Amino acid sequence: MIARLCKWMAVAALAALMTGCAVHQAKPYDYTAFKESKPKSILVLPPLNESPDIDATYSVLSQVTVPLGEAGYYVMPVTLVDESFRQNGLTVAGDIHQVSPAKLREIFGADAALYIKINQYGTKYMVLDSATVVTVSAELIDLRNGAKLWSGAASASNNEGNNSGGGGLIGMLVTAAVKQIVNSVSNAGYTVAGTANARLLSAGRPNGMLYGPRSPKYGTD
Repeated sequence: MIARLCKWMAVAALAALMTGCAVHQAKPYDYTAFKESKPKSILVLPPLNESPDIDATYSVLSQVTVPLGEAGYYVMPVTLVDESFRQNGLTVAGDIHQVSPAKLREIFGADAALYIKINQYGTKYMVLDSATVVTVSAELIDLRNGAKLWSGAASASNNEGNNSGGGGLIGMLVTAAVKQIVNSVSNAGYTVAGTANARLLSAGRPNGMLYGPRSPKYGTD
């Protein structure tokens, strides 16, 4: 009787574990519109900054070209795009995001536009630790018809995998305070933003961007 009960409990535990894995498995993204659109060039709009850090917008914007370029797309030069908006009286990201896809297509000639939102950017002091966190999300919109081709989100921290358990309570408090000062003085968010951008915009990642026509892996995903 005991042996049978133990066997039943083992089976139930295994079933629960398998169910938990299934629940947490990411749902595959539907790339139908993306594959039909086949964008070659991407216009990156200035990000919407929902964080209190004024450095966030350009820390993120300045680091989007590399992962998109490596993915196989031509990226409109972000500095020239930003200056073009300024010359036309558009200096606020929220206003720029309201410009119609057709108008953006007419002005810049790009196939698609990337709308980025900065959900979190900055250093947090957590009593016994300190971490700089950047969280970004984005949507890729076809400028020829306004259709959404892809959306995603990613986050990064300079405290990933860190173990702050040594040195006792006083040591942990001192370490956290020093880290916060260093993070603030050195603008650690810039480096972390680069990692978050790479996770968000690099091709070949689960539910990430597809490879573009300039990549030798184009059409393999």
